[in-house]
Amino acid sequence: MPYLFVHFKEKTTPDGEQVYFGLSRDGRVWQQTLGGQPVLTARLGEQGCRDIEVVRTETGFVILTTDLAIARRAARDGHIDWKQINSHGSKCLRMWKTPDLVHFSEERLIHFGRDDFGCLWAPEVVYDDRRDSYVIHWGSTLAQDDYRHMSIFYTTTRDFERFALPKLFFTKDCEILDTHIRRIGDRYHMFYKNAHDPSMNLYATSSDVYGPWLHDEGFAADMALLDAPGAYEGPTTITLPDGQRVLLLDFFGCEKEKMGYVPFRQTPQGWRMDKSMMTFPYGYKHGGVLTLTENEYERLAEAYL
Repeated sequence: MPYLFVHFKEKTTPDGEQVYFGLSRDGRVWQQTLGGQPVLTARLGEQGCRDIEVVRTETGFVILTTDLAIARRAARDGHIDWKQINSHGSKCLRMWKTPDLVHFSEERLIHFGRDDFGCLWAPEVVYDDRRDSYVIHWGSTLAQDDYRHMSIFYTTTRDFERFALPKLFFTKDCEILDTHIRRIGDRYHMFYKNAHDPSMNLYATSSDVYGPWLHDEGFAADMALLDAPGAYEGPTTITLPDGQRVLLLDFFGCEKEKMGYVPFRQTPQGWRMDKSMMTFPYGYKHGGVLTLTENEYERLAEAYL
């Protein structure tokens, strides 16, 4: 069973914050594409792509990204004003459509009709079959509280052309970010990052995409065992050919060349880090995984490997 991983790179130059592809035959050993060069490069807005999402639709695929270029915003001494970004970053998401992941539409910035967001971070998409719509969710602060609190907001669409006015999806007393939601069987599974109190990733399930959500306390206890629970974010998941579910968390807590996704597998003792499960050619940063057919893999391998 082959896979596609869409992601960006953590670099101090703008070429890192673009759309990269990784390919794998088995979900374990990953290959870079185009010799490590980006597949898509942003030309509009901030001219940067972070937090990449890919979703399969009835007519092809959609790629969404955070419209942000940290490398272009950093001061000469490397300082990054995260507060200013959270309050006055991009008010749009970046989108490409593609029928085959080889030929792409023109790049588009999507504005959802609200200017009170501080910055739209980490878009992801889940299909809601009860209501026959795609739910696009992301993290934002709001002007009304002086951009002090990040929550999860959402819009819905059926065609990625027309979008509902965004509403609040999920919030807590502490800031939250980086929601990843997948449906397995009759349950929705949501992983997300608590920014503080405590700073760590959490996991909850629901029978409906809009909740209510039941938190898994055992998962929280497993995450608390990590040396630095707050140094992981950007959760995404992959189901391997043998049916094993793997959680991938983006580790950002050390020097840049060692940053990237780390796999966690579910064992009888709980969720445990297992770096031996996967091999990456370099640090894949905050992205998403798509299962491919054999024909799709061969097409992408011919185009990019």
